[in-house]
Amino acid sequence: MKIQQLRNATIIVEFGQHRVLVDPMLARQGALPPLRLFGARQRNPLVELPIGARAALESVTHCLITHCQKGHFDHLDRAGTKWLRERQIPVICTPHDASYLRQRGLNVQALLPEHEHPGPFLGGRIRTIRCTHGRGLVGRLMEHGVGFLIEMPGEPSLYLAGDTLLTDAMRACVREHRPAVSVVPAGGARFDLGGDIIMGIEEVIEFARLSGNAVIANHLEAISHCPVSRLALAEAASRAQVELLIPQDGEVLEF
Repeated sequence: MKIQQLRNATIIVEFGQHRVLVDPMLARQGALPPLRLFGARQRNPLVELPIGARAALESVTHCLITHCQKGHFDHLDRAGTKWLRERQIPVICTPHDASYLRQRGLNVQALLPEHEHPGPFLGGRIRTIRCTHGRGLVGRLMEHGVGFLIEMPGEPSLYLAGDTLLTDAMRACVREHRPAVSVVPAGGARFDLGGDIIMGIEEVIEFARLSGNAVIANHLEAISHCPVSRLALAEAASRAQVELLIPQDGEVLEF
């Protein structure tokens, strides 16, 4: 299995003949609006896609969406939607997102509600793990989405956490299924009001200790409301004596 970090939460996962694009944000740097009203109102994304990203995208066979409604352009933006529509790439998503994506002309292959238990996925199995994308008032306004636990024959098991804080559902997933590789959001995103809406440094370190296996941190240095830097996360992990993989944009990890 190979995982290529493109930018933010956008990755390509290679399982044998399948190359699965996850949560495509493909816009040019600065093409999307700011996500905060006060302070530095930077347009998004903060960086371009890495060199070679467009070539890597041409080999994609499927797309997997964790969540996409209520303005979550950092997981599916107009450029990503256009790219998927033009190529009619099969887009795998929850039943909740299926109608929304079909209305945009995408080739949707909705999972069943029963995928809270393992169901078929490209010759292997997939199950959904509920996300908590913020708590309190801000949490009530968010689109929470799901993460995915993927098990493919002959490959390490993979947990794609989606946009979430560290929750009991995540802890149970790790304890019960022991995924060999986990990809978690680490940017500590927050708006002008309210608390974090995804994991930050402390929760990522706690998750890595709980996992005991390979943990990849992404959702870093690409969106204006994510203050955590790669350097700060790496230094904190070193102090805590936990191992984290923190890929640069464009980097490929092999397992």
